[in-house]
Amino acid sequence: MRNCFILIGLLLVTPAGRYSAGDDARAPDSDLPRALGFDPESAATTATGDGHAVSFSRDIQPLLTKAGCNAGKCHGSFQGRGGLTLSLLGYDAQRDYEALFLAGRSRRVMPAAPDSSLILLKATGSIPHGGGRRLEPGSSAHRLLVQYLSEGCRPPDASDAELISIQVGQSLLEMQPAEQFTLTVTAHWSDGVSRDVTGWTLFDAREESLVSVTADGIVTAHQSGLSSITARFAGQVAAVSVVVRDGAGISLAGFNAANFIDQQAADMWQRAGVQPAVRCSDAEFLRRVSIDLIGTLPTPDEVRGFVADADLGKRNRVVEELLARPEFVDHWALRYSDLFRVHRRYVGDKGITSFGGWVRESIRENRPLDDMARDLLTAQGNLFSSGPVAYYFVDTKPEDLAETTAQVFLGVRLQCARCHHHPLEVWSQQDYYGIAAFFTRLETKDSGDEGRYGGFRGIRPVSHEVDSRRLTVAAAPALLGEEVSTEGVADVRVLLADWMTSPENPYFARNWANRYWAWLIGRGLVDPVDDLRATNPASHPELLDTLAQELIAHDFDPRHLIRLICASEVYQLASEIEPVRDIDGRLLTHRVPRRLPAEVYLDAINQACEVEESFPGIPTGTRAISLPDPSITSIFLTSFGRPLRNSPCECARVNAPDLTQTLHLLNSPELHDKVVSAEGRVAHWFANGGDRDGMIEELYLATLSRLPSDDEKQLVRELVAEAPTETDGCQDLLWALVNSAEFGFQH
Repeated sequence: MRNCFILIGLLLVTPAGRYSAGDDARAPDSDLPRALGFDPESAATTATGDGHAVSFSRDIQPLLTKAGCNAGKCHGSFQGRGGLTLSLLGYDAQRDYEALFLAGRSRRVMPAAPDSSLILLKATGSIPHGGGRRLEPGSSAHRLLVQYLSEGCRPPDASDAELISIQVGQSLLEMQPAEQFTLTVTAHWSDGVSRDVTGWTLFDAREESLVSVTADGIVTAHQSGLSSITARFAGQVAAVSVVVRDGAGISLAGFNAANFIDQQAADMWQRAGVQPAVRCSDAEFLRRVSIDLIGTLPTPDEVRGFVADADLGKRNRVVEELLARPEFVDHWALRYSDLFRVHRRYVGDKGITSFGGWVRESIRENRPLDDMARDLLTAQGNLFSSGPVAYYFVDTKPEDLAETTAQVFLGVRLQCARCHHHPLEVWSQQDYYGIAAFFTRLETKDSGDEGRYGGFRGIRPVSHEVDSRRLTVAAAPALLGEEVSTEGVADVRVLLADWMTSPENPYFARNWANRYWAWLIGRGLVDPVDDLRATNPASHPELLDTLAQELIAHDFDPRHLIRLICASEVYQLASEIEPVRDIDGRLLTHRVPRRLPAEVYLDAINQACEVEESFPGIPTGTRAISLPDPSITSIFLTSFGRPLRNSPCECARVNAPDLTQTLHLLNSPELHDKVVSAEGRVAHWFANGGDRDGMIEELYLATLSRLPSDDEKQLVRELVAEAPTETDGCQDLLWALVNSAEFGFQH
């Protein structure tokens, strides 16, 4: 009899790839399971172990995800595989049930002989399967799927319990090399059921050279450092920080914590057993803080004066002086202009004056971060008189505005949820389109004269959805799962701005705290800096939370955050070119050198050579950090990674060195002309009666912000002596210093 059923089943099977969900001549029928002999009501208590029948949503979907069936490279891809298309990582239970059990004339299941169902034969490798063997015969996963088939394949239902959260037994693991630890994951559902789902959880290690994790959740430590393990189950995510300690205890006797930043970093050093670097020198600090705060090298006289100053509070004092410099506005307006994409391609010549002017004025006045966000999100009126209106001309579609708003102000990348449930987060399509719906009630007006004759180009809110802005997926305004009432609200964007800038919002303050940390330290506590998610945890979660609370407590004052970070001993640690521990700097034991931003680099060269830059159509002497947008042509800035401002992502700025940059510095006729300029630093020095040794010191101070060592002095004197003249020799030295890695990097 069994063989007869197998034969009937094989006759029903159609060629692979012929059918997929939704391609039947008749639509899936909710009564089809019963028609084939399934009886959902007869499902009995099964091997789930907690008195519940096997559920498609609670049991089978996680099984398929663990086996990789609905992964992006298998049936979870947008085009599917072998005629079967599943939702990515199982975010749509109803659709997947229909695809597996109803589509293709239900050819994948055999009601009378579950073991002979095509879904099992392929998964176990009993018949050819492009994805190979995904289930071991006799394994718990195999038995569970057989049980589900034999019980009647109960379909998902709206009344099914919802997964509320998952919890890993430990939030922090402290381990030693070669040590192992087995994680446990517990899932909690809305019907009160809690279950150990470790066997169905996907695990990932952030840095596998430090720690690794098996599919069963067994963590193995390899070398000292800081890493993390993420656990994913049925759309929920949890993370575990792992500190690997190698060696004996450390001594922090000479380390004097200036604030909570240092205290929390020191606690992590003790846990990891790593010794921090020493405090940087005064000259190194001055160069570092000058580049970070004003994008400008200190002058030789500033270096001499700062190093000679015996005041113990001089480092904090120089921070205050830099905050008051006009270059501070230039430098930080550049950062924000990159973020907000200030560019004439979106708003025209007059619009960029308005938009860029608003950015600069906000920096100059030290506008709170929440006020700036509110100005942009609720902007209305004429672009040519109200700069924030430009926000709605950089992006014009509601979907694009949703993505930009979430990434810029919350540090959340929602892009994946535009098409499906986010594979690495809890965000759904409803979350995505709920944010986008806030931007569907806007009308634009454009006189078409670019403001030349007093015309108008702007937006205004309306009380109804504008037809041209309807979303791909219908949705009402919602705040990442939180429904809001818009009745009687003239401008729904106000609701979004209120929620986003609220001190209770878990993302806004953390996002800005992380951005400022990355801008000053070189790497975010969450990295990438604009990708805050559970599967990308902060290296120091408590520190990020404390910085965010500090920002809230001081009314989102960005300069307070700058003072706090620059005053810390962590900020003032010496750099290490080749660290032997904490290689990537995640433990904050030292300063990680990073290349100067393109605009700062070009200005530094001009300052070192004492020449002025000439950009096309821009007054001579305009600094690169003051340029209005990237439309100003510059081979140097393009070569060294100036962003095009076509994306709000921090990754748009490329700071990684490459061969093109090296060749440009070595062969650029523009650089040669600056070095040998008759109006430049070297020519001017000797024309005013300066001597060789004084020139050598001056060049080191002007480029590296320090005096040469005795060995360097001797070597340089020999170099200058070999040149036809002292002027030629010192110009050769200036060229060499500008080409050096020490000059081109922040350290």
